[in-house]
Amino acid sequence: MTVPNTPPDPAHADVQAAPEDAVPGAAPDAVSDPYAPPQWPAPVASDTQGTSLVQRLLPEVRIGAGVVVTCLVAGLVMAALWAWLAPKVPLVVDGDRILYLDPEGEQRAGADAVFAIIGLGAGILTALGAFLVTRRRGGGIAVALGLAVGGLLGSVGAWRIGQWLGPGKDLIGEARRVGNGGHFDANIDLGALGALLVWPMAAMVVLLALSAAVGKREEDPPPYWAPAAQAPGGSVGPVGSAGPQGPQDRV
Repeated sequence: MTVPNTPPDPAHADVQAAPEDAVPGAAPDAVSDPYAPPQWPAPVASDTQGTSLVQRLLPEVRIGAGVVVTCLVAGLVMAALWAWLAPKVPLVVDGDRILYLDPEGEQRAGADAVFAIIGLGAGILTALGAFLVTRRRGGGIAVALGLAVGGLLGSVGAWRIGQWLGPGKDLIGEARRVGNGGHFDANIDLGALGALLVWPMAAMVVLLALSAAVGKREEDPPPYWAPAAQAPGGSVGPVGSAGPQGPQDRV
């Protein structure tokens, strides 16, 4: 007769042997049930978890600022090209009047077209250069923002500096200098301010096309039913694994 609440004798207790294919840390019913969901390994602490937000954003800010500065330098070149290639509007002095030498000329529209064409080339070149420099790191939002902001600022700078490099705006002073019957050129200007958007828009389109065609690709994670990868030491590795193998996958 056994006294109530008496613990069983360890010598006579039936010891249930653990199955050979038991996974350490897994519940017994999960191991014995072939239809149980896989047991995922515990997440490994990443070295970047302790990195502050400022430290993570600093490289992106540097890349974006570098792209903007490059676009500003390219804007200086664009200004010189526009002042040199843009067609000039010829004027003539007739007494106390300043008249167009060619009233039906298309020089104003030609100046807008030249500015847009140069902006298109600048957008293509800056986007191609930014993509090639940052291709190994996978580009990023900083490159796109740098091209958009830098392209717009470069266009505005090229417009203003090109006006300064072109013929003077003082028409009265120029008319007095050349005298009656003399000819001189009017200052260059943009009649369509939408030409300022050609550079950033072209840069965005080229960057998107290059990223989609030959950009860096990230490997897709393996599906949950993929065979588990064995890490050194016989444990289940987190890379490419879907948790411990089921009974049907074991030999």
